[in-house]
Amino acid sequence: MPTPSFSLTAHSQRLWLLAALALLVPVRLYGLAAAALPDYDSVRNWQIVQEVAQGQLQHLFHHGSPAFALVYAPVAWLTTDYRVFQHLNALVAVVALGILAAFVTRIFRLPGWQTTLLVLLMGTSVFLTFSGRDFTMSSWSLLCFAGLLQAYYRRLQQLEPRTVYQAAGWLVLGLCFNYKFLLTLPILAVLEWWRADALLLRAGIWWRVLALLALPYVVMGAVGVAAGLPWYLWPAIYYKIAFPDAANAAGRAATLHPDFLYYLRYLWDFESGLVWVGLLGPLWQLRRARRGQMLPPELYLAAWGWCLLAGMSLLVKAPRGLLWAYGLWYALALLQLRRLPAPVLAGLLLAAIGLNLHRIQREIYAYSPTRYPELIGWLEGQGEGPVASTVGLGFAPFWSPTHSIQAVMDEQELPTLSLRGYRYVLLDAYWRVANVRHFRHLQQQKPVAAWPEPMLTCPLLFLEHSEFTGLGYAETLQLQQAAALDSFQLRLMPIPE
Repeated sequence: MPTPSFSLTAHSQRLWLLAALALLVPVRLYGLAAAALPDYDSVRNWQIVQEVAQGQLQHLFHHGSPAFALVYAPVAWLTTDYRVFQHLNALVAVVALGILAAFVTRIFRLPGWQTTLLVLLMGTSVFLTFSGRDFTMSSWSLLCFAGLLQAYYRRLQQLEPRTVYQAAGWLVLGLCFNYKFLLTLPILAVLEWWRADALLLRAGIWWRVLALLALPYVVMGAVGVAAGLPWYLWPAIYYKIAFPDAANAAGRAATLHPDFLYYLRYLWDFESGLVWVGLLGPLWQLRRARRGQMLPPELYLAAWGWCLLAGMSLLVKAPRGLLWAYGLWYALALLQLRRLPAPVLAGLLLAAIGLNLHRIQREIYAYSPTRYPELIGWLEGQGEGPVASTVGLGFAPFWSPTHSIQAVMDEQELPTLSLRGYRYVLLDAYWRVANVRHFRHLQQQKPVAAWPEPMLTCPLLFLEHSEFTGLGYAETLQLQQAAALDSFQLRLMPIPE
């Protein structure tokens, strides 16, 4: 009889989980069809996916994430509508949360109603909602992290070689989607040191793991060579990101920028107060932890969150630096509070979810829909022709691929573009977001047409670009506050001949 009972319980848990994910989907997709791709990287990824679908692989290793372009290339054979890619990516983020919630539910044996509230609590994180609406690697990265988290937990529990290989497989997949998966290596090293079982060092295991980690670089390197690219291009991107040879357009040159308050200030201003319960609550369990023993499951989750916070605080910042930690802290908050009476716990979590939805309305929904289609309508009324844009490419998905769109980082490039037939330049306020201040004279000109574009005043968008600008938390929000005073974010001007 125990087996049917267990199967029934497992089936019930899956139904609770699926029901919660179904409730989360409209939160993630609300208003998305009327929104533009929010940043330069999202547009470039959309363009690169189309190139790869056509067999053009020159940008396959853009941002060190070949799997991202390859997984979406088949979609580009069917459609080039950016909204399809944006919605699919949003659904991948929902699946990622489902995997994470299923793992937490299983190891802590949560009842179905707590599983539902766990999914909704994690899923209404302001930043996870914001990042789930772009077209970057974040969604797939989160999915791979959820897979690695549970696979490595099995490795710590079960001292068998196959569990090591399973965890290594998720690590490899993550590296194929996001170079930032390299940052899991020091965390895994710390956890291996703590477990101290020497399983990884056994003959035949460590070198097989190394071979597994090297395999995608060998295979994709061969693909790159066949496409005329250097065999070392993928790992070379890692080096260039870590050690840039020159400052970027915003003047940021370094990758190290120690600041232990940036993320704490973000959590205080934008996320639920329950995050602090998840972040600090497990500290009391440290007194029970002993090296060489299996970490208690709450400490295992907390260790990932703490290590991510400590490591990312040393690098240039953006809220996505803690992409993998937000869900952990919300889950840990529920785990800390589940000792409360069920009605009290349910009421507290529902109130927190409601406040998260209020923050989502204020910080995300309020900045859409886009006004780029009105810009395109005006341009189409003036006849065809190439257009320049200051730093951003936000209107590219709305403009026919037969037209040329050129992002410029300095107004000094405009005379050359004029000779090449460019008639207009869009003073796109994305230059403010990226803090590229090379358009002083252009700002003084009178536009022929202008439109607001609320997303280009969104605080979260500015904070997401502080990694590019190298600015601190307060400096970044000062930029945003100045940008919010401007009535128009899209100003179209003729390029002087």
